[in-house]
Amino acid sequence: MQFRDLQRQYLALKEEIDHALCATAASGRYIMGNAVASLEEELARYVGVRHCITCANGTDALTLALKTLNIGAGDAVFVPDFTFFATAEVVALEGATPIFVDVCEDTFNISATSLEEAIKAVEQEGVLSPRAIIAVDLFGQPADYPALSEIARRHKLLFIEDGAQGFGGTIGKQRACSFGDIATTSFFPAKPLGCYGDGGAVFTNNNQWAETIRSLRLHGRGVEKYDNQRIGLNSRLDTIQAAILQVKLKAFIQHELTDIQTAAERYSSLLKDIDGIALPNVPEGYGSSWAQYTLRLESETQRDTLKENLAKAEIPSMIYYPRTLSEQTAFAKTKKYITTPTAHRLTKTVLSIPIHPYIKKEEIEEVAEKIQRSFHPAV
Repeated sequence: MQFRDLQRQYLALKEEIDHALCATAASGRYIMGNAVASLEEELARYVGVRHCITCANGTDALTLALKTLNIGAGDAVFVPDFTFFATAEVVALEGATPIFVDVCEDTFNISATSLEEAIKAVEQEGVLSPRAIIAVDLFGQPADYPALSEIARRHKLLFIEDGAQGFGGTIGKQRACSFGDIATTSFFPAKPLGCYGDGGAVFTNNNQWAETIRSLRLHGRGVEKYDNQRIGLNSRLDTIQAAILQVKLKAFIQHELTDIQTAAERYSSLLKDIDGIALPNVPEGYGSSWAQYTLRLESETQRDTLKENLAKAEIPSMIYYPRTLSEQTAFAKTKKYITTPTAHRLTKTVLSIPIHPYIKKEEIEEVAEKIQRSFHPAV
């Protein structure tokens, strides 16, 4: 059993993907070919924004967003303490300071209450200038954007959506990567919409920002090829990855998002009566794209025992994430303005189990049965 079976997905889409690969090879346009612009139009239309600018990876997408918003030294950028390293890494790389904020235990996403506390602490100290919030759509579920947007408005903060795991998620009829001033996503292979290498994208409704991002991703190029108007990056999405993503986006829209939702519902139905496990919570009106199906256990010992029992049955599981951002060695000297107890507790109790659009009903039942036996060996 695979944690996220990309080979099974390839076999299901093989004919179309092989055609896309061969057509790209035959075209001779391997950098910024026609598929790139076409994909950007399709992604913008699906998300519901004016502009989508693709780039080399999800980390670069965040970097492009921060550069476009002129985030730099002396700025405070508020980030959830429970997420992948890149969310805070890009802030530090721009010379700004990441401010670690606690998360909600049931959704894993940044806590509006903790965010208010962190903003107040930074404002009271008066050393850094509060500039921006980066909210992460962790495990496929959008953050609480109605509440967070209001906080950003009141404190006059820029708002970035890190949708690296959230593509396809929803709040009401609004899709992930359309929240905030700028949004980003990743096309890393294991993401809800993934390519066959690295890839990313930035989304915005701001025409001027979109123009700046297009320049920044290509060495800060101006109208003329050798007129560089700003210091930028070499961060283009390869044509071959764009062609693959066009095929996969079609499947994602037609059935993959529905299929993975069905898989998540099946897990929840089978696991709901097991004492000691908290299942993922999707609030009413929200939709998750299920980048991960993550359980919460009551203790680290219980989590580790379950992981070991699944491994014995040759069922893969993953711990996302075993330490918070504020615990990273790279941030050892970065000031912690508030405590983040929920984030720290989650690192000791979370466990993600296999889920993807092509997982079989029998596989879900096998995983659920092994989890049941881990808690009740006599069953």
